[in-house]
Amino acid sequence: MSETTFTFRVDSELKERFSELAREHDRPGSQLLRDFMRSFVAQRAGGATYEPWFRQQVQSALDDSAPAIPSKTVEQHFAKRRTTARRKAARKR
Repeated sequence: MSETTFTFRVDSELKERFSELAREHDRPGSQLLRDFMRSFVAQRAGGATYEPWFRQQVQSALDDSAPAIPSKTVEQHFAKRRTTARRKAARKR
């Protein structure tokens, strides 16, 4: 099978966090993205229904050994993103 490059834009904070978590799990980010793409294609090609996919996603999250992120940290992160988005929207007006 031939290989090709897949390029897309992503928020820099998301990329940093993703790369950090991938390193913590000793996995290259590119491999994680390939795994996701294969899983997504297999689910759609096999006529998989939503429920088995959803159950697999929940089980994966439950099995994840990454430490939980405190809700305060999550709230702060998204408050910052909302503020940035509002500033950008205000400049476009």
